[in-house]
Amino acid sequence: MNKLLLILGILISCNLSAAEVVKIFNESDLSNWKTPKNNIWWKAVDGTLVCKSGPKKQGSILWTKKEYSDFEVSLKFKMVTEENDSGVHIRNKDQIQIGISGSLKRDMTTSPYIPKKGYRKESVGVKELLKPRDWNSMKIKAVGPVYTIWLNGKQVNEYTSTTAIEKGPIGLQLHGNRNMEIHFKDIELIELD
Repeated sequence: MNKLLLILGILISCNLSAAEVVKIFNESDLSNWKTPKNNIWWKAVDGTLVCKSGPKKQGSILWTKKEYSDFEVSLKFKMVTEENDSGVHIRNKDQIQIGISGSLKRDMTTSPYIPKKGYRKESVGVKELLKPRDWNSMKIKAVGPVYTIWLNGKQVNEYTSTTAIEKGPIGLQLHGNRNMEIHFKDIELIELD
């Protein structure tokens, strides 16, 4: 029995060490990201990824250079202005919303937005968990087409996407036609096998 427990312990520790946490924002520059041409929106400032609208209020997406299949990404975000419309893109155009939905005119933070289909499943309990103008933590687990989302440590949604793709980059969004500023930090990722 003791040998069996020892072997199980070794197997578990091997699997845990294989799930390496990677900082996809290194807190000093955008070297892990494809920066948009003539980038005026995304900057690394004092360990924080600052995203701010430009004078023409153009939209922008900051994509990772690397593509991912199944993963768990965690980050902290702070909505500096009231007019935030941002989100985290999952391998493609599927997005987990942060802030006010332009179409619904209300906060849809952590709800999946699917292009041409809208918000398919609204998250629960967000109003009580979300800290306006303060740091919030969000975790997104993407396994195949299933997206599981946590806000400030509590699971708020699980959605199965019909438009998910197998592999792609992760993106952070700055929605166009907004005068907004949002900050991100502690952006970490674990690839899942």
